[in-house]
Amino acid sequence: MAIATTTPGKNLLSPKDHILIMIDFQSQMAFATKSIDAVTLRNNAALVSHAAAGFGVSTILTTVARESFSGPMFAEISEAFPSHAVLDRTSMNTWEDPAVVEAINRIGKPRIVLAGLWTSVCIVGPAMSALDQGFEVHVIADACGDVSEEAHERAMQRMIQAGARPMTALQYLLELQRDWARSDTYELTTGIAKRFGGAYGLGITYAKTMFGAQEGH
Repeated sequence: MAIATTTPGKNLLSPKDHILIMIDFQSQMAFATKSIDAVTLRNNAALVSHAAAGFGVSTILTTVARESFSGPMFAEISEAFPSHAVLDRTSMNTWEDPAVVEAINRIGKPRIVLAGLWTSVCIVGPAMSALDQGFEVHVIADACGDVSEEAHERAMQRMIQAGARPMTALQYLLELQRDWARSDTYELTTGIAKRFGGAYGLGITYAKTMFGAQEGH
């Protein structure tokens, strides 16, 4: 018979057990992205970035042809990681870039979380490669985008069928926090949610302003 305990499920993410890889959040890639509104995409990328930076998640930032074609990484991401090196590539598949793979091996964690543009190329490539090499892969679906809804959805299905695990940007933030009684990151989490969490963030602002509400009590 199964016995319930307060032990969290082993499939849940924690700040120290994974590498977040933010891929090709660049103007040229965003221009052709049609599966998600550009404002929503930028907002979700910012939410993920600030969550990772705030919780101390090992993070790799990478671009493709940054100087010659695709442009700089979104300012919302650079703002969260002001002193972070950005690895520029020529390969569409991040996993085929020696500098990125060197960084992954140096960090040495078995879980990979991916977000970026485009889903069907620059996310599918590293997801399928990482899965093939024994890594556990999570994809933040609403912090990814593609040239059409069809392209994005088929890419997500392909990765899920191969074993990748989908999640959302807000889910990522709240999974890192997971307990409102964790007072050391409470203000961080609610602050990110208020700034980037859409209607949920507005609700937090309202509750705190009108009633002095606090989730940990």
